[in-house]
Amino acid sequence: MKPVFIALFLACTGAQAAMGPFDVYEQALRNDPAFLGAIKERDAGLENRTIGRAGLLPRLSYNYNKGRNNSQANLPDGRGGHYHDDRNYNSFGSTFTLQQPLFDYEAYANYRKGVAQALFADESFRDKSQALLVRVLTYYTQALFAQDQIDIARAKKKAYEQQFQQNQHLFQQGEGTRTDILEAESRYELATAEEIQALDEQDASLRELGALLGVQSVDIADLAPLNQDFAALTLAPANYDSWHELALTNNPTLASQRQAVEVARYEVERNRAGHLPRITAYASSRQQESDSGNTYNQRYDTNTIGIEVSVPLYAGGGVSASTRQASRSMEQAEYELEGKTRETLIELRRQFSACLSGVSKLRAYQKALASAEALVVSTKQSILGGERVNLDALNAEQQLYSTRRDLAQARYDYLMAWTKLHYYAGNLRDTDLAKVDEAFGPGPR
Repeated sequence: MKPVFIALFLACTGAQAAMGPFDVYEQALRNDPAFLGAIKERDAGLENRTIGRAGLLPRLSYNYNKGRNNSQANLPDGRGGHYHDDRNYNSFGSTFTLQQPLFDYEAYANYRKGVAQALFADESFRDKSQALLVRVLTYYTQALFAQDQIDIARAKKKAYEQQFQQNQHLFQQGEGTRTDILEAESRYELATAEEIQALDEQDASLRELGALLGVQSVDIADLAPLNQDFAALTLAPANYDSWHELALTNNPTLASQRQAVEVARYEVERNRAGHLPRITAYASSRQQESDSGNTYNQRYDTNTIGIEVSVPLYAGGGVSASTRQASRSMEQAEYELEGKTRETLIELRRQFSACLSGVSKLRAYQKALASAEALVVSTKQSILGGERVNLDALNAEQQLYSTRRDLAQARYDYLMAWTKLHYYAGNLRDTDLAKVDEAFGPGPR
């Protein structure tokens, strides 16, 4: 899908239906350069299995040569002298050779290394596929949360502007102070700075989404907002130990790192094979005519079958040094696997805890939102009764916006924690993103 077509598609569909995270993901599968590059990287890596296996299979070769020879033979004449015989003749040779390794430990180690490299490529691609899901949801929620911050900043500006005008009016009547005016003005400018920062963050997130889709940017109106009635997702399994086992078994980063250790292990074996003999069975069929001066005007048809044994004796210490070097690389890979395992389990625990605490935070913020909404209503009623002033209503409305922002952030954080928990466990699939997608839908901005 070309970028121009995508832009037209977004323009045509934006008025009808906004895109949810799953829609963005489906388009990113076709247009994200990082993911498309990962496909080619995997395909290239899978060829290592075939390359390694080739060293264990028969090798058939054919050699042909034909030449024109100008030669002068110095031959005895039988009387104690010699005479010269000029020979101008054609020569040719034709050889078919078939070789089959019988014992070649280096070839075997190369094959096992190729298998490990192919598995590494496959697991690495699985990791990047799941990472694409995380990237889509990350940029998507960042863009929406930035919009929430823009809304609250504009609400603050409106409140502080009215407060500034009221304080200025009171100051002119001799009832206010210059400090009150400066404080309102300072808060207004701070809210303006917050709005600018939120606009910049939103622009960056929308451009990141655009890069996934192959367009320059995405408009915030093209994205479906978070549903106001969003509830927590089901967490299954419910205990951490099960997630721990899932991560150790299924996490693609750990799986690829284990294959990297296997690659390093068979590289050690490949170098160690430099001390071992090689045994090869071979068969050849050869035709020669006038192949040399000694076979002038002679033709030979030779069929040969046999076994060749090659025994390395001394290579200047290079084999031993290469083996030690490969061993150190293998130990490095093992330490990297251990470090990556610890890092993954720490993140897994963090996201699991965030899911559990996130449910409690959502309940608390939802109650706080209900209280803030009730506060706005009661404040307006108090104003009518003369107990409050308009500034109290503005402060109550500002608190309502702030609570909505905090609730939205808690929801985004919970969705990201739920998604990353599945990612670190290694079982994040498009069906999981479809569940998250249900939390978004058409609604007011």
